[in-house]
Amino acid sequence: MSSRHSSFIQRLIGEAAAPYRAAGLYAWFFARGKLGGDPVFAHLLSAGLLSGRRRILDIGCGQGLLTSWLLSAQAAGQAGRWPETWPAAPQPDHVRGIELMAHDVARADSALAPAVSAGRASFVQADMCHAEFGAADAVVILDVLHYVPLAAQDQVLARVRRSLPPGGVLLLRVGDAAGGLRFAISNWVDHVVTTLRGHRLGTLYCRPLAAWQDTLTRLGFVVEAQSMSEGTPFANVLLVARLPADS
Repeated sequence: MSSRHSSFIQRLIGEAAAPYRAAGLYAWFFARGKLGGDPVFAHLLSAGLLSGRRRILDIGCGQGLLTSWLLSAQAAGQAGRWPETWPAAPQPDHVRGIELMAHDVARADSALAPAVSAGRASFVQADMCHAEFGAADAVVILDVLHYVPLAAQDQVLARVRRSLPPGGVLLLRVGDAAGGLRFAISNWVDHVVTTLRGHRLGTLYCRPLAAWQDTLTRLGFVVEAQSMSEGTPFANVLLVARLPADS
C-alpha cells in the first residue's frame, strides 16, 4: 500500500473509531486496535469487495466495527477523499449486524446511535444459528463460524445462500486448519481475545481451506481464496464466494 493510501487508511481508522468514545474507553481502544491491526478492513475497501452492495448483513458483528468502517468510508467517498486508483467507495443503504453477546450490541447501539436512528444501521442480539437473516446483497462473516459444530456451520451457510440474490456475495474469513504453526497461533490468540471480551470459549470446529472451498462450491458459490494474514502471524484466509448472476 502506498504512503498516500496508508495515510488515508490511518485517517479512516480514526474516523471509524471515534464514535466508540460514546460507548466507553474500552470500546474506543478496541475499535482503534482492531481496525488498525486487522488487514481485512483495508482490503475490503482497496479490493472493492463491497462496492455497489446496498444491503449488507454482518454475522457476528461484535460492537459493529464493520458498520462504522463502511459508513466512514462512504462519507469519505462522498467528501471526495477516496483514493482514485481504488474501486468505488461502499454506498450501503443499510448495514445489519447480528451478534450473540448483548454487551457488544449495546456498545454498537450506543456508538452508532445516529446511524441507527436514521435507519442506516441496525443491530440484533441473536444466535446466528437461529437468527432471521432476511435478504441481503452481501453477507460478511469474519472469524465466527468455527465457534459452532460443522453441521451448524453448514446450516448457517445454506441459509446465507438462500438470503442472497443472483450475483450476491459472501465474504467469509476462516482459519486454515492445515496452516500448521500459524493456525495454532491463530487459535491461541482467539482464546485470549475471546476471553477478554467476556466469552467462554470451548471447542473450536475448524476445517482445512480445501474443505471450506468444497462446502461453498457445493452450495453454488464460485469461490476465490485470498490470504488475509499480512502483518500477522495467523493462518487466516478470506473466501470471496460469489453467486453467478444467472443462479
